[in-house]
Amino acid sequence: MSTVLFLVRHAAHGLLKHKLVGRMSQVSLSEEGRRQAQALGSRLAREELSLVQASPRDRAMETAQAIARAASVSLEQVDALDELDMGEWTGKSFDELSVDARWQAWNGRRSSARPPEGESMLEAQARIIGHIQHLAAGHPNGRIALVSHGDVIRSALLYLLMMPIDAYDRIEIDPASISTVVVGNWGAKVLSLNERIAP
Repeated sequence: MSTVLFLVRHAAHGLLKHKLVGRMSQVSLSEEGRRQAQALGSRLAREELSLVQASPRDRAMETAQAIARAASVSLEQVDALDELDMGEWTGKSFDELSVDARWQAWNGRRSSARPPEGESMLEAQARIIGHIQHLAAGHPNGRIALVSHGDVIRSALLYLLMMPIDAYDRIEIDPASISTVVVGNWGAKVLSLNERIAP
């Protein structure tokens, strides 16, 4: 028995590439993002999903709603899928962050750095992998879409590929992308990475 998980990064929003959104509230999908979410729904409706779960962030929930609606399955909000807590960096522009030595350290060595007053990437990895293991145990033969965030998905994939967390920048996870993994009592394997869905 095995569980197939579709790790979905939420669709685009208006602050993408401008601000470090983190756990900011009320960041909704852009018009482009809504089109991407519809395309994700159409794509994943072919996968016979049994459940959709999502991060509590608005952008993730909006993406997940489109998928759940297209697949005619229920949607659950799950804190384990939440974005990294970026602490005092939350909401800052990337221009502001570029002159912060702590930001440079964070991007140079994710294994030992953390956002000020925030969460390390290893902590995020522990919560997402714990959730994946829980799902695999509780949903044998399930086919589940998990709508989350770029670094959270990267951290899960790095763990499953047995790669160090400092290799985070070797995996691209685009908005509205799908990475597919299968998990069983024999272990796990990655079936696809960063399948991009264009509206």
